[in-house]
Amino acid sequence: MDEPKHPVTTVDRTLQIVEIIQELDGAGVSEIAAQVDVGKSAVHNHLNTLANRGYVLKEGDEYQVGLAFLGLGAYARKRNEIFDAAHAQVDTLAEETGELVNLLVEKNGMGIYLYQAQGENAVELDTYEGKQVRLHCTGLGKAILGFRPREEVADILAEHGMPAETEHTITDEEPFFDELDEIREQGYAIDEEERLNGLRCVAAPVTDDDDRAIAAISVSCPVHRVDDDRFYEDLQQAVLGAANVVELEHNYS
Repeated sequence: MDEPKHPVTTVDRTLQIVEIIQELDGAGVSEIAAQVDVGKSAVHNHLNTLANRGYVLKEGDEYQVGLAFLGLGAYARKRNEIFDAAHAQVDTLAEETGELVNLLVEKNGMGIYLYQAQGENAVELDTYEGKQVRLHCTGLGKAILGFRPREEVADILAEHGMPAETEHTITDEEPFFDELDEIREQGYAIDEEERLNGLRCVAAPVTDDDDRAIAAISVSCPVHRVDDDRFYEDLQQAVLGAANVVELEHNYS
């Protein structure tokens, strides 16, 4: 994303404070001030303004993100064409597989979980709607990057890096691009414990008329419970079918 020519420092700092509170799952004035490198009184003024509008709330000595953001997030998601086309299919896939089903989009080189649905056997993860993740370490992200131009992928990797989330994460560009070529050929991506140990995911891209990925759908399940036969046959075909339905709904409705 292009940097603004004339950034408004106070707005940027306010948003930075909110992001710090979210990342730390609650933070005090001193903790925030140390991270934004401004005085405690300035941080306190930002927090008081946010609290007055309901965007943060104080619990003891800590501040938490307030529910006022929930309305903004729900509104933004409702206006998203992919959500409109995909959420019913995500629900159906979760019910049919019994697993956790995810819908992810890319914004500014990061993945954002747009929607999730839980089947009866769904695993509980650290993800939630609105959470941002790097693209290189998830099946969803790799499904999207496999259907993007190589130059664009290189720019994303240069900006956000390829840190190891687990010992299985691909952290070098050459093997990563080799895998993206394979993903593009086969039409789906696999994440074998690359973001979380013990978790495997199969993901398929949702593409537009130009064969460019605009989202991805995945099924996530624990390694110990889902064997290769079910994972590479039943779940893979189910995800591919769901992505195809969403593509048709989005591109031709």
